[in-house]
Amino acid sequence: MTFQIQAVTVYGKQPGQVRTVPFRVGTLNIVTGDSRRGKSALLTIIDYCLASSDYPVKAGKVRKYVGAYAVTLTKPGQQLFVARRAPEPGNAVSTVLCILSQAPETPPPPLEELTFATPLDAAKDILSDFCGIDRTVKVPAVARAQTIAPSIRHALYFCFQAQNEVANPDLLFHSQGEEWRPNTIRGVIPYFLGAVDPEQAALRNRLRLLRRDLSDLEAKLAQARDLGPASGQARALLTEAIEAGLLPHRDSEPTAEEVLSLLRFALKGSIRLEPEPRPDNDRDPLAAAIGRRAQLRRAAGQSRARIADLKRAIEENDDFAGEAREQRRRLASLGLMRLSPDTSQAAQCPVCESPITSANTTVTTIMHDLERLDGDLQVIGSDTPALQGQMALEEEQLQQLRAALSRSQDEIDEISAGLRALQQEPDQGQRAAHVRGRISLYLDTTAQHVSAPQVEDRRDDLQRQIAELEELLSDDTQGDRLTSYLSLISQNIRTKAAALELDHSDAPIRLDVNRLTVVADTADGPVRLADMGSAENHLGYHVATLLSLHEWFSEHRGPVPRTLILDQPSQVYFPPDYTGEATTPQGNDLSRLLNIYRAIIETVQALNGALQVIVVEHADLADPHFRDHVVDRWRHSNNQALVPPAWITETTDDEDE
Repeated sequence: MTFQIQAVTVYGKQPGQVRTVPFRVGTLNIVTGDSRRGKSALLTIIDYCLASSDYPVKAGKVRKYVGAYAVTLTKPGQQLFVARRAPEPGNAVSTVLCILSQAPETPPPPLEELTFATPLDAAKDILSDFCGIDRTVKVPAVARAQTIAPSIRHALYFCFQAQNEVANPDLLFHSQGEEWRPNTIRGVIPYFLGAVDPEQAALRNRLRLLRRDLSDLEAKLAQARDLGPASGQARALLTEAIEAGLLPHRDSEPTAEEVLSLLRFALKGSIRLEPEPRPDNDRDPLAAAIGRRAQLRRAAGQSRARIADLKRAIEENDDFAGEAREQRRRLASLGLMRLSPDTSQAAQCPVCESPITSANTTVTTIMHDLERLDGDLQVIGSDTPALQGQMALEEEQLQQLRAALSRSQDEIDEISAGLRALQQEPDQGQRAAHVRGRISLYLDTTAQHVSAPQVEDRRDDLQRQIAELEELLSDDTQGDRLTSYLSLISQNIRTKAAALELDHSDAPIRLDVNRLTVVADTADGPVRLADMGSAENHLGYHVATLLSLHEWFSEHRGPVPRTLILDQPSQVYFPPDYTGEATTPQGNDLSRLLNIYRAIIETVQALNGALQVIVVEHADLADPHFRDHVVDRWRHSNNQALVPPAWITETTDDEDE
């Protein structure tokens, strides 16, 4: 079971200054008032107290005169009081909170009785537990090689609609416009909708870790393999030994073990060979090494280009497959009439099964299109794994080329250092001694790691565990569950959109979690929320979507706070310079604004106390759907605001909305 908000409390910077704003649970709460009375600060205060990593309260009277903030969270039989100080001067945020478990209906304690000692991360865990979030679940992050542990911070994406979000055509969820947030929202939506099975999620996370361990082990074994190529430094020392006459010239490429044996022989051998003739420009070891590196760089560039081509091909396949599946679903839904199995001519009515000869052409065309799409999907389904396998091979080859480039650079560096040293060694004996010294240093410091790597080969065991997990996960239906849930939620969004008389509500509406928007599938093609005209549509679809999601959370025990906070939904019906002190919407605008509140009230009542909605507003309407749900009025006329006038010690123009 998760929670709702019982109250918001602010503590002034002077002793004894306490202001509490109570809320009713399980119903609509409206705080209405003029501009700059602190209404919008309510959302940011709740956000801050629920373990925000920054300080979202805007500059103004609230920041200037409030020293600590608190929220009282409640659920059946339990109450949690969460307080957090405003940041100290020079600090961006306060990193400790006060969290108290209280008996229900306990009022906020005085500030002097609070102990701020709970670190931010620990507070986030406590709040996640109180919200009912399973902190053992890990979900894969979208577009990042890591996992996400869902927390209270992720649940709030579906609970807040700030003033710049509630009617924004480009942002459907809270904080969606911030860096990395869209991919995070995409990653956690399946969990909060209930599509993620905790056991299956644990198995998928274990599989991901095993695959990573196997990849790391194979890389280590490749570096340590005796028959692999020698390091660039070892090959360079071998070249110097040959140049100094310590070893004979070799035409073949030695293995790592052979290089080490030759270096040991050069170090310990008592007979020095005649030096090799000084190479001409065509046999310059440095030039040869640079040439080999250039070839490796060209090969690596070609490999990267092939990988990019394969990625594009896979993406195109995925896009085509998605469009084809959508087209197939539409055609299948139209194929209610079917050809007679006896005559293969007359179509049958789906209700009485009587023949309808006039529909032969239509049904035949639909069936042919379905067969064509099935064939296309089959081809794509067999083509994509092959492309993925080819890309894996290319990536492995690219990794090998990068390792070879590293060795080549080591070789070039070592040859260059040796040539610089040899230029200062006119005597051949001194030159040989210098090379022996460099070989001795190399063997003492690094050769032991090359010749005797202590890497246990656990590949068979890891591959066995991976195969077992893949078998266990072969029947995982998370994707199907998510698709089914989104379809049901989308139907509810369409119903609410029709009640609000929004554009395109006569067409199928779907919640697109990949693009994080609402899409209307019209006869002229898909229309996303950003492409729909009118701020009224933007507001209406925001409200319809968030209410539908909270209905789903409530009915399916989703671990999301049962609170939806909307900041000034009436803004689309006011002129841009409206201050909240004069007129209210009239005529058709008033009727449409009241429709928004009727939709909220109907949803709250249908959930029978399982959802709380808090709205802060400029408007103050006389209609009972609005008036009966007002819990506070903060207006200049009654001298009321979030920060009591008695706390304000000087006149300032810096005020909060």
